[in-house]
Amino acid sequence: MIWGIFKRDMCHATRNVIAVIVSMGLVVVPALYAWFNIAASWDPYGNTKALKVAVANNDKGYKSDLIPVRVNVGETIISTLHANDQLDWQFVKSDKAIDGVKSGEYYAAIVIPKGFSADMMTLFSPDIKHAQLKYYLNEKINPIAPHITDQGATTVVNTIDKTFAKTIAQVGLDLASSILHYSQSPQMAEYMRNLNGNLTTMANTLSGASQQVTSYSQLLGSANDIVDSTGKLLASATKAGKQAQNALKQGKSGATSFTSAGANVTSSVNTALDQVSGAFDQVAAKVNKAFDAIGKGSDTAASQLPALREQVSSGESLYDTYITSLNHMRESVEQLPDSDSAKQALLEAIDREITLLEAAKGDSQKLAQQLKDASTQVTQDTAAAESSRKEILNRITSAKQSISNVRDDYATNVKPKIDALASTVSTLISQTDSMITQLSGTADGLDDVTGDVGTNVTSIRSTLGAIAKKLDSSAATVKELITKLETGGNAGDGNSDGGDGDNDADSGESDELRALATANASTLSTLISAPVALHRVSVYPIANYGSAMAPFYTILSIWVGAIILCAMLKVTISDREKAHVLGLGDTLPRIAGPSGPGNASRWGLRLDHEYFGRYAIFALLALLQGTLVCLGDTYFLGVQANHALQFLAVGWLAALVFSNIVYTLTVSFGDIGKAVAVVLLVMQVAGSGGTFPIETLPKFFQMLYPFLPFPHAIDAMYAAMAGSYGNEYLLDMVYLALFLIPSLLLGLVLRKPVIRLNNWVSRNLESTKVM
Repeated sequence: MIWGIFKRDMCHATRNVIAVIVSMGLVVVPALYAWFNIAASWDPYGNTKALKVAVANNDKGYKSDLIPVRVNVGETIISTLHANDQLDWQFVKSDKAIDGVKSGEYYAAIVIPKGFSADMMTLFSPDIKHAQLKYYLNEKINPIAPHITDQGATTVVNTIDKTFAKTIAQVGLDLASSILHYSQSPQMAEYMRNLNGNLTTMANTLSGASQQVTSYSQLLGSANDIVDSTGKLLASATKAGKQAQNALKQGKSGATSFTSAGANVTSSVNTALDQVSGAFDQVAAKVNKAFDAIGKGSDTAASQLPALREQVSSGESLYDTYITSLNHMRESVEQLPDSDSAKQALLEAIDREITLLEAAKGDSQKLAQQLKDASTQVTQDTAAAESSRKEILNRITSAKQSISNVRDDYATNVKPKIDALASTVSTLISQTDSMITQLSGTADGLDDVTGDVGTNVTSIRSTLGAIAKKLDSSAATVKELITKLETGGNAGDGNSDGGDGDNDADSGESDELRALATANASTLSTLISAPVALHRVSVYPIANYGSAMAPFYTILSIWVGAIILCAMLKVTISDREKAHVLGLGDTLPRIAGPSGPGNASRWGLRLDHEYFGRYAIFALLALLQGTLVCLGDTYFLGVQANHALQFLAVGWLAALVFSNIVYTLTVSFGDIGKAVAVVLLVMQVAGSGGTFPIETLPKFFQMLYPFLPFPHAIDAMYAAMAGSYGNEYLLDMVYLALFLIPSLLLGLVLRKPVIRLNNWVSRNLESTKVM
């Protein structure tokens, strides 16, 4: 019966071209699903050099005052990354790097701060700072890219650690080597001899200093008479200080008088000049009036002009008054000390002002003479009078100009210097007051000094005694150092024939230091920077990431293939097919009842015959799916398979188990069974351990792990690919085959009570006219 059902199914599946194409598609589609995923993930970590990661170096470097070696870890990092093709390193400014991460141009960015080298070098200072790199990461671009770029950032950090350790070690070894070579040079031997001589001199000097301090202490014992003499001397100093105070007070009074004289002169100058200038304006007006009256009556003009002459002559006294004031000012200025920088300039300004006043006085005298002459000419000649009139007015203008010159010169040269001198005098007065006060305080305080000296003599002698002891101790320490240096020098040379055990130990340590310093500094620094090298030993090695992911995608595609088979092929047998298998024609007898599973059992076609008969074509197509996907993995993609036949056997067993489970669910529950198969697929993708170790998954999936077929099929395929530990492969194959037991139990035994439930669900779904 089973064979009959299978034979008719094969005939129907190959009846026309469309059926053949669909059958081939059912075999090929799962393989394509696996191959595309495996090929896409063949070597993702080998192509990380296409991931752009920005690097910005702001490091300013560091240079020690003790060792003149410039360290710039940032530059070292950039140089190292230029030779690194692990990622697509982009060397840009910090602003562009950060903005590029935000915009998605770069997957990540590493910014080296300004004080990076300086912070690293704080390792040798009490205030240690942890050097930090700023790492910017755009996590929304891709879920895997952050982990890859994190690995790149870790590489940078490891490079920094090794480079820093290597640099410090190399500098130290080079310095030690230089010191050792220099210590063996003739110059160093000469320096050591000079050092011993200097130390000997120092020890003798310290001993002599101790003796001198002791002598000073004894000398202070006889200092009472000196203290008494000092008291008398201080009394004399107090008296002299009071005399100096009186002298300073007198100087203060003179300075105040000079300041007042300067102010008086300034006031007199302004008044005199204003009077003279106003007088000339009046004379000019009266002269014009007098000459205008000539035509009317020359006697009147002749009487007015002498009066004007008297008025002009009387103004000469003002010049004399101003000149006298300036001479008094000059005498006051001459009394200033010659060291005063303002003295000579002020004297010259006063002399120039006196000269201008003399010239102005001369103009006034000439004006008076012309007025006298004009009074005579008015009565004699009218034409001559007009000429005199012009000369007189010109002379008045000249006299007024002289006055203006005097005023301008006074305002420009004399008055500023007088004001400056007055300011200086005020400052001197203030300083004099302060000096007098300080002198009084000093004179009062001098009386207390002699008493304090007498009290402190005993304390000073005690201190000097302690200093003498310290000097003796220091001299002994220097002598001990000289002895050790001489001993070390004898142990260091190779010419001594004997010595005690300490010298032998020192010689051995010197030999070890010499051997270390003469070795290759670069090699030793590299060893110190990375003292432990990781030698990776692969157990059951996998060729590449694509091979590592092949079991997961292969097993997943076989399950997907089983779902596709149940979606495309019918799982139930129609009554017409049952009748043909039984040889009853095109239809079953009416006595068979409604169409459904098991309705032909009275004629010998039992429920198990229907189950296995229709499953046979499912099993055949599933085996073809497993065969194609496994052979394609091995020979088309080149997936690693150390045991190709075992690899193929896993595909076959997985195809039978998965197809039977999905077929049984569909036969038993119809479309609901197909949905259950999809749910099982989703659960196994998450909990199979095919992508992440099962130990890293949540607790629920760890508990579910043993009861899913995926993990056992994947483990068996890994064992076939890379090798099996003991019976690992066979046990996984047995565990996978055991899933047939509950599947067959449901399809053959538990299916009977489920049939009615499934028919009831199907009728209700059909009644919706939608499902």
